[in-house]
Amino acid sequence: MKLKYLAIALFPLALAACQSNGIQKTGDSTVSVVEQQNVNKTLTAYQWSANTANAPKPLVLNFDAQGRLAISTSCNNLMGGWKVENNQIVSGNLAATQMACEANAMAQEGVAANLFSNRKAPFTLDMSNPDQPKLTIVATNGEKVEFTGTMTPETKYQSEGETIFLEISPETKQCTGVAPQTCLQVKEIKYAENGVKTYQDKDWTLFYNHIEGFEHDPKAHKIIRVKRYEIKNPAADQSKYAYVFDMTVMNATVK
Repeated sequence: MKLKYLAIALFPLALAACQSNGIQKTGDSTVSVVEQQNVNKTLTAYQWSANTANAPKPLVLNFDAQGRLAISTSCNNLMGGWKVENNQIVSGNLAATQMACEANAMAQEGVAANLFSNRKAPFTLDMSNPDQPKLTIVATNGEKVEFTGTMTPETKYQSEGETIFLEISPETKQCTGVAPQTCLQVKEIKYAENGVKTYQDKDWTLFYNHIEGFEHDPKAHKIIRVKRYEIKNPAADQSKYAYVFDMTVMNATVK
């Protein structure tokens, strides 16, 4: 897709239109800030989300260790750079995909622009609950947007994970693991550098595990990309692997 640079001036009214219980006045009491040397590590260890009024989906932030910031809105995805200086998140111009969506979804992009488009955003980080930390960022008009953190799979499982590809049958099967359950039918696929795919499994095999973030569709034949993480010290009745959905590679409707 083509990219465009977003200027805050393009969204003069968007933040006001998207106020929610995730946005607070600057007069509210501040939250504690973790030590400066731990801030970068903490920001990259979590995915941060905030609900904004009337938007169909949360506003989601992903900071990576290479200084890249990815922002998911209810419409377009925004991208830029980030670093932390003096309790401020410093960001440059944002690039974005160019989809047209309904007004409430597109207005959420204005919230993101008011937070991160070519500015130094004051922030506070509350780690009193490590399972759901709070990141509060001050927007250009002085209002605060509060994000809640969820551990990334890399943080949760303490590993980078292995990328695998699974073909998913639209048909499931009854199976028995620890207890009776419904299993996906899958075939593992390997892709060569030239894009040629090779099936590791000739026939459908029963998949006894859960794929986090994946929803099976009995009317669709899919190939998905999955991250597989090794679980350290699994319980006796637990798989040694955790599987996390990454993206859909192919989606064919079954008639």
